[in-house]
Amino acid sequence: MTIGGLKDLATLSLAANKFHGPIPKSFGSLISLESLDLSSNNLSGEIPKSLEALLYLKQLNVSQNRLEGEIPVEGPFRNFSTESFSWNYALCGPSRFQVPPCKEENNKRSKKVALLVLNYILPPIISIMLLLIAIIVYVRCQNRSTKKSDEEDLLPLVTWRRISYLDIQRATNEFDECNLLGIGSFGSVYKGTLSDGTNVAIKIFNLQLERTFVSFNSECEVLRNVRHRNLIKILSGCSNLDFKALVLEFMPNGSLEKWLYSHNYFLDILERLNIMIDVGLALEYLHYGHALAPIIHCDLKPSNILLDENMVAHVSDFGISKLLGEGDDSLIQTKTMATIGYMAPEGIVSTKCDVYSYGILLLETFSRKKPTNDLGEMSLKHWVNQSLPHKLAEVVDSNLVRREHSFSAKMDCLLRIMNLALDCCMESPDERIHTTNAAAKLRKIKVQFLDDVAKTN
Repeated sequence: MTIGGLKDLATLSLAANKFHGPIPKSFGSLISLESLDLSSNNLSGEIPKSLEALLYLKQLNVSQNRLEGEIPVEGPFRNFSTESFSWNYALCGPSRFQVPPCKEENNKRSKKVALLVLNYILPPIISIMLLLIAIIVYVRCQNRSTKKSDEEDLLPLVTWRRISYLDIQRATNEFDECNLLGIGSFGSVYKGTLSDGTNVAIKIFNLQLERTFVSFNSECEVLRNVRHRNLIKILSGCSNLDFKALVLEFMPNGSLEKWLYSHNYFLDILERLNIMIDVGLALEYLHYGHALAPIIHCDLKPSNILLDENMVAHVSDFGISKLLGEGDDSLIQTKTMATIGYMAPEGIVSTKCDVYSYGILLLETFSRKKPTNDLGEMSLKHWVNQSLPHKLAEVVDSNLVRREHSFSAKMDCLLRIMNLALDCCMESPDERIHTTNAAAKLRKIKVQFLDDVAKTN
């Protein structure tokens, strides 16, 4: 059987084996692959486009080879960082990979294709589009003449069903307090069950608060343009003069805050690592992974990290965040302020302020201590910084380091995590690590931890 026939293969590491030639296109058939390491070889040619079909691929490393040509941009490549492709011969692609843009090749062929499109393909397409536009205009005019409700459809790109106020009222059992999940800056969040049995979270905006309408429109605009497996997904919305709500996917395992501070729940080191890697990937996408200007979350904290049935983390409340103009720090929209304890000391909205919050969140996740409440006047960051490395056992969550097998591996892993967290929340923004490096370094810590545990067993 060839490698391409191993449909259930999850991890493939062929690093440092002196392999020559191109990367096989058959690797695109490894549909279950989650990790692929081809680094430190002598591979040449282009990265196969077939790898874009590997939907479960979370880790890719083709660094230190002789690869050239365009880096794929679809599928899992949306989430990879520059480290995956460094030290190669002549790769090109998007600027986020820190490689030069691709030059146009085969100009003659391109011109022929362009002429073919202009002469034979484009005219019928334009005719069909004009016909569709005419039909849509006619249907909308008909609907407006008969419509009795003033509810609006929201987010046509992602809305899969129409939700009315009555639907939401029924889903929440008339907004029963038993279904209340929490109260935020701009309203309340309820658990609801739609008529087809789908469980959802319904964010209802408080219209008595100033800026609520602006907040609602801002959240709609952001949510319809960003899509990532580690961000909360919008399903639909409802809006009229007296009521505004968003219908979001429901996270059955609640928030990271619940799992950290409730006595009935526990997360081991690996689970906490996976959650924080997910958060790092979401943050990287918000900052650099889409066509919009960088989105600054500004309020990263455990209550905004929600967990699905598989304990995959989803970042919430990014829709009323800050949007920055490309190439500068000019504030376009301001809707939230960071929670005390997680806010960067400079008070300037930038990607670096989110990195600071991510560092504080790392410290809190593995120490199980809140950044402001548990240590009196001393901040969590200052306390950890003063305690490392000799008092590590006093800093971390004691439930993580009970003396049992793999104790040494756990302590080494936790020390690396704490040092990474401190690198994220340096006082000076310029000294903090880059967003794209945070999740990448945390993944390396996880791999090292698993290797160390395997050696001790």
